[in-house]
Amino acid sequence: MHEMSIAQSLIEIVRQELEKHGKTKLIAVHVKHGTLANVVPEAMDLAWEVLTKESDLDGSALVLEEVPLQLECCGCKHLFAPESSQFLLAPCPECGEELGHAVVSGKELYLDRLEAE
Repeated sequence: MHEMSIAQSLIEIVRQELEKHGKTKLIAVHVKHGTLANVVPEAMDLAWEVLTKESDLDGSALVLEEVPLQLECCGCKHLFAPESSQFLLAPCPECGEELGHAVVSGKELYLDRLEAE
């Protein structure tokens, strides 16, 4: 479960940011994750809960937002979202090209913002 290591890294970043901005209470952490980042929201929630329990971060909310996969056709440069998660063979709805598309979004995994007091 790589969500546990993601949550551990996230906690380290959160602590640094709280200290840097002179905040003591974390209310919520907003994280954006792309479809291709393979984050399982339920596992991430559990990891966050376990790692923050009985700490100064206990009770803070983890808010996950999935960034959908978007591809750019290698032929006509049309931006599109593949119909299935099997994007390796995703025909462009404009020109029909099936291979060689560039991933424009959907690989992200980052801390978007913090809510703190």
